[in-house]
Amino acid sequence: MSDEPRTVVLTGVSRGLGRDAAERLVHDRPRDHYVVLARGDAAALAEALSGSGRGTRVVGLSCDLTSLADVRRAAATIAEDLDTGRLAPLGGLLGNAGVVLPRTNTSTEDGFKTIFGVNVLAHYLLVWLLEPRFTTPAWIVLTTSDTHFGQFRYTLGATPKPRWTSPDQLATPRPGGATSGARAYATSKLGVIYLVHALARRLPTGVRVFSYNPGLVTGTALFRGAPRLLRVVLDAYYGFSLRIGRGTTTEKAGVQLAETLLAQIPGPSGAYLDRGRVVPSPRESYDAEREEQLWQDAGRLVALPDG
Repeated sequence: MSDEPRTVVLTGVSRGLGRDAAERLVHDRPRDHYVVLARGDAAALAEALSGSGRGTRVVGLSCDLTSLADVRRAAATIAEDLDTGRLAPLGGLLGNAGVVLPRTNTSTEDGFKTIFGVNVLAHYLLVWLLEPRFTTPAWIVLTTSDTHFGQFRYTLGATPKPRWTSPDQLATPRPGGATSGARAYATSKLGVIYLVHALARRLPTGVRVFSYNPGLVTGTALFRGAPRLLRVVLDAYYGFSLRIGRGTTTEKAGVQLAETLLAQIPGPSGAYLDRGRVVPSPRESYDAEREEQLWQDAGRLVALPDG
């Protein structure tokens, strides 16, 4: 990261590994400015994070990622504060927010399937709106998940293999079976990697983008919207994974993410970072046709200007 004060925009830092990562960032880089987008009392979150670093400026913006209007309002506020000098130049964006639901028939305010709308479309729009404000050197990191591998050794059979179709279909709420939510989540995280690859081809020199996999993290609130019985089963699964050495805690995962961001992020733009290491993602995740289709269709879905 640059030695000069920079602004870093953060989503998904209200709790879990994102909260631990944000606290570490603020503590280790107190001279930077931080803008946290959060549903609910974003000001209280900003105040709590400010205590992690003396003199740190943390701004909280209320933003529900299920609303593209909220995303636009937040991006407009950030842009104005950057243009007027109230915030330091924009140097980083961590898109850590994500949601998984047991079913796929819930929708965002704009009528999109909630899982795809939050995990892919909201971050697509946020990055697109802020991209002209980045000053080099700068980075964008979007959190993905190893569930997109669709292999037993990564999920122990707990998550079905992703099933990619057209972005229009993926964004459409529809009823599904007992595993539809988990499959939609894995598919959305494959979409995040496609989005990163498409971005890497478009960002100006000096602005790099990465997908980041924190691994299997126990104790997260990711499944807080699931039925109680499912949460009990998942807690048992995560506890077992932690005991056999396959999982990690939110604190350790958050510190690992922060350390990756605080250091010189390794690898070329578009790289897949598995807990901070550059590794290949699965063969299915390298598909230029799908990447370009997602980029174009997502732009249409979120109503970007033509061209």
